[in-house]
Amino acid sequence: MSLPLVAIVGRPNVGKSTLFNRLVGGRHAIADKIPGVTRDRLYGKVTWLNREFMVIDTGGIIVPEKDLENQVRKQALLAVEEALLVLFVVDGRQGITPLDEEISQILRRLQKPVIIVVNKIETAEHQINEFFRFGFADPIPVSAANGYNIGDLLDRIIASLPEPAPAVTDEAAPIRIAVVGRPNVGKSSLVNFLLNEERVIVNDEAGTTRDAVDIFLQREGKNYVLVDTAGIRKKSKVRENVEFYSVMRSLRAIKNSDLVLLLLDAGEGVTEQDQKIAGFVRDNGKALIILLHKWDQQKNQRYDGGSKAISRVREQLKFVAYAPVIPTSIYEPRRFKRLFPLIDTVFEQYTRRIATSHLNKFLEDALAINPLPTHKGKKGKIYYCTQPATKPPTFVFFVNNASLIHFSYVRYLENRLREAFALDYSPIKLNVTTRRRKGD
Repeated sequence: MSLPLVAIVGRPNVGKSTLFNRLVGGRHAIADKIPGVTRDRLYGKVTWLNREFMVIDTGGIIVPEKDLENQVRKQALLAVEEALLVLFVVDGRQGITPLDEEISQILRRLQKPVIIVVNKIETAEHQINEFFRFGFADPIPVSAANGYNIGDLLDRIIASLPEPAPAVTDEAAPIRIAVVGRPNVGKSSLVNFLLNEERVIVNDEAGTTRDAVDIFLQREGKNYVLVDTAGIRKKSKVRENVEFYSVMRSLRAIKNSDLVLLLLDAGEGVTEQDQKIAGFVRDNGKALIILLHKWDQQKNQRYDGGSKAISRVREQLKFVAYAPVIPTSIYEPRRFKRLFPLIDTVFEQYTRRIATSHLNKFLEDALAINPLPTHKGKKGKIYYCTQPATKPPTFVFFVNNASLIHFSYVRYLENRLREAFALDYSPIKLNVTTRRRKGD
C-alpha cells in the first residue's frame, strides 16, 4: 500500500465509524449505537484536493475485561503503529472521560502525529477548550453525522501528511478474493494464516467478524486483496441490526470480488446454507474455489487423501461443478502450497478472452461432430459466436430462431467450450440470440 495511512482511534461510541464513512464517502463501516460494533481494522481510500490517502477505522479502545475486548484493543494499536497520522476522536457532548485520558497517554507514548477530532459538534458555538489539555495540536470540532467542518478536517489531514512520492507506472490491479462461509468455519484464522500475522480478530464466539475487511497482500510479485467477511447465516437466525448489516456487507463483498474462497467445515460437510452461499456466488458470476476446511480434525476421512469427501462435496454442489475443491487446515501448511497457484489459474481463466476467429472454428467443429437436431419439425441454425465480456467469459451464439436451440444442445456447447479452451475452473455464460437473415 503506497498511499499514506491515517488511523481513526478513540473509545467506543464516539462516532469513529460515522467519521470513517463521511471521509470515505459511503456506508463502508457499520455505524450503530451499540458500543463495540467495529472490531477489525477497516480501510478506505479518501481523495481531497487531488491528494489521496488511506483511512483506517478501528474498534473502540477500552480497558479489556474479556479476550475479545483485548483483541479489539490490540487491533486498534496495530493500526496506530501502521499509520503516519492519528485522528483521536472524542465526544464533544460528553467531554473528557478517564478512558479518553488513558488513550491520550498511549498516543503520547507512541509518538505519532495526532489530530484531536471533537465529534458531535453541530455549531461553532460549542466550547472545546477542555480538549486542549491533552497537549496535542489544536483540536478541531466536527459533526461526522451532519458533515460540519469535515472540509477543514480534511485540510488539516492533508497539511499533516508528507508530500506524495513521484508517480510510478501503474501496477496490475490486485485480484480481489472474498473469504466467505457460515459463522465460525475459520475464515479469520485462515486469513491470518495466509498473511502470517494476526491481522483480523479470531475468537470462539460466533460472529466475531462484523464488517467485510480488506487486507492487501503481495506474494511472489503478485498483488491480492483478501476480504475477510462476517459469517453468513440463515435469515431466520439474524436477530439484530448489526448482524443484518454484517451479512449485507458479506454479500456485497462477494459481488465486488473477482474470486471467492468458500470455506466448508470438513466435519459437517455441505449444509443447506453452504448451498445457498454457493448459489449466490454462481448467480453473481464469480470465480469460486471451495476449501474443505479444518481437515486436520477428520481422522476417519484422511485415508484416501480426501477423494471421497471431495466427491460428496461435488455431488451436493454440482451446480458449481467447475469450482475446484481442496482440503485445507491451518495446522497443515503443506496443504496451501497449491492455493495461490490455483487462484492464479482460476483468475486467468476467469479473465480470458478468445478471438472470434478461434470461436467460429470451434463452432464449425462442434456442429460437425454433433449437428443441431430438428425441433418440432424445424431446423435451427447457428451463424457465428463471439465473446463480448470476461469476468466471467461470456459467449453469444447468433441463431436463426432461439426457440429451436434446445437447452441440452447449449449444455453440449458449454462442455465443448470448456474442453477446447481450457475453461474447466471458471464459470462461463452462454447466450443464444435470434438474428434473422434473408432467406431464413
